[in-house]
Amino acid sequence: MTVTSGAAGTAPNDSHQKVTWGHRALEAELATGPDGTLRLVRLAHPGDPASQSAEPDAPLHLVELTALGHGSGWSGPRFTGTALGARLRYRAHTIEERDGWTRLTAELHDDGTALTAFVELSSPIGLPVLCSRVRLRNDGHEALVVQSVSSLLLGALPAPDRLDVHRARNDWLAECRWYAEPLSASVADISVDVHQHDSRAALSLTGRGSWSSGGHLPMGALTERDGGRTWLWQVESPAGWRWDLGERHHGTYLALNGPTDAEHQWRVRLEPGAEFTTVPGVLALGSGLDDAFGALTSYRRAVRRPHPDHTALPVVFNDYMNTLMGDPTTEKLLPLIDAAAEAGSEYFCIDSGWYDDSTEGWWDSVGEWLPSSRRFPGGGIHAVLDRIRERGMVPGLWLEPEVVGVRSPVASELPPEAFFQRDGVRLSEQGRHQLDLRHPAARAHLDRTVDRIVGDWGVGYLKLDYNILVDPGTCGPGDIAPGAGLLGHAQAYLDWLAEVLDRHPGLVIENCASGGMRMDGATLAVTQLQSTSDQQDPLRCPPIAAAAPTAVPPEQGAVWAYPQPDFDDDLIAFTLGGAMLGRIHLSGHLDRMPEHRLALVRDAVAVYKTVRGDLAEALPFWPLGLPGWEDQWSALGMRVPDGRTSYLSVWRRGGESGIRLPVGHLAGQEVHAEILHPSLPASRSAGSALWDGSGVQVSLPGTPGVLLIRLTSTA
Repeated sequence: MTVTSGAAGTAPNDSHQKVTWGHRALEAELATGPDGTLRLVRLAHPGDPASQSAEPDAPLHLVELTALGHGSGWSGPRFTGTALGARLRYRAHTIEERDGWTRLTAELHDDGTALTAFVELSSPIGLPVLCSRVRLRNDGHEALVVQSVSSLLLGALPAPDRLDVHRARNDWLAECRWYAEPLSASVADISVDVHQHDSRAALSLTGRGSWSSGGHLPMGALTERDGGRTWLWQVESPAGWRWDLGERHHGTYLALNGPTDAEHQWRVRLEPGAEFTTVPGVLALGSGLDDAFGALTSYRRAVRRPHPDHTALPVVFNDYMNTLMGDPTTEKLLPLIDAAAEAGSEYFCIDSGWYDDSTEGWWDSVGEWLPSSRRFPGGGIHAVLDRIRERGMVPGLWLEPEVVGVRSPVASELPPEAFFQRDGVRLSEQGRHQLDLRHPAARAHLDRTVDRIVGDWGVGYLKLDYNILVDPGTCGPGDIAPGAGLLGHAQAYLDWLAEVLDRHPGLVIENCASGGMRMDGATLAVTQLQSTSDQQDPLRCPPIAAAAPTAVPPEQGAVWAYPQPDFDDDLIAFTLGGAMLGRIHLSGHLDRMPEHRLALVRDAVAVYKTVRGDLAEALPFWPLGLPGWEDQWSALGMRVPDGRTSYLSVWRRGGESGIRLPVGHLAGQEVHAEILHPSLPASRSAGSALWDGSGVQVSLPGTPGVLLIRLTSTA
């Protein structure tokens, strides 16, 4: 471990402090500006030309912060110098290298309020990725109510008319839909010199409520139209978030925030001696979108909790999608279990409904999590779990842990303070109450549930779902605003998950919220798998599957593959092929399939098992660009670090029967293109893939069609 430090007054000219920090892939320079605040004046790859504006006022102070009585309320980054953040002055810094990371902590202080801010910058050595968060400490004698505090501020980027901005719609059944437009379409050049200040035009994107990625992914990107440089970011918030782009001093600024007062009803009271730490804001640099997404993928792997699942990538069968749809019984499950085992599944997850003993429906009665005797007569659910193990698979169960149905006995057994509330009234959303995991009774209830299911029943896989949306949050004891309660619960929930995994280290946890409605970096760092969609139409799946690695590493991204007995061979190959460069979540009535179609499933799973070891360390790329929702052709690539092997999944839903896929990183090399899926002779003849020196010429005569191609450099 290496630690260095510095403080104000150590330089010959105290009015101008400079701090340099970074490593072989990232270079940062911080300096005090004309107003005495510390600013990030350069962030780039080492050796890159100056990437920020030369205007001395263009870089931004490190923290934008507003508090009641100390500046205007939050309405976007104003940087007028009136808010509390502009009064924080540099006092000291430390630089530390440990465990493959380098960290810089800058200490800032405001004499008027005695507020101290610690700006914590970190980066994995060798990756062009910056993670930033801010820790506030009230060193004064009076309470301070904070309304907003930034996680990361970066100014002096190229002017808006030189940049394109990229965003991703993320709606139920239609996740990861990236789209781009010129930044100047939102941040217009309106010539404000006569007013003696910058344009107030800004592009803001906000996530609200308990679905952290509902509406949009908590991500965005800027690409330079001429130079190709890319700035890609994510806000690692399990609750509210906001990012802003605007113009300042003829350049562009980026501001990343967790929840704010104006957008999320978030405020926090800092009593004397109290602290608050923001959610992290993460920025990856690249020479293009593919390059930046590769760096962000590597960062996500570096920050997540280690787990054997990340390298094993077992095939999971789940009985829900287009199959039992929440209606499991012993009679229905036993033949499915046998068929899933025959197809090569290694886990078998019983989805929703296993606890339902009523005739009125289970939606508003959940929460006790005891097995139904009506659904599992005779030996009960344990006989079904035993059958899964007998067939060589690990049993799994679905839970929705944070909710308690209004008809559940748990709703009256737990104290009122264990649930979300506002103005003393317990919240009810869609017939459910929401637990507050900050309360010990709520936590104890879930601990008993999981320890029974995992510890006593021997379940090795939990699919944790979340199907309600609470906006903006809860006001429990100690909360002064519902957004603060929501963030507090969400962080407590992730802490609870970590403790569950500490007690049961072999357990695999899938994160699901009606598919991908909680697809955020904070949650992905704790859970092993991420549901990417609830989409039931196999023809709508390709753009979701192709874009999923923008949000989640391939070895964590669960993609449904649900072949059915009435599908023809091509459609069976199509739905299976969509999951080949992610995590296969197999479903479908395999028990009703004729043998030759079950053989197609078995063969596809066998092929997947030959490539999954490479996926655990591969980086994604998109030969046709990020997919559009209506695109007739979609393509996803995976580049293995050995430099010799890459994979391509290509889907055709219509259009011309052939297309060319450029593969720049293999250009000029001798490359062998091999079709891995579909691999049976009759299916293989339907498509072809030929290397032309810098790309692949693909032919798929029929629709729908799919190919999984392995490219191997022979150089």
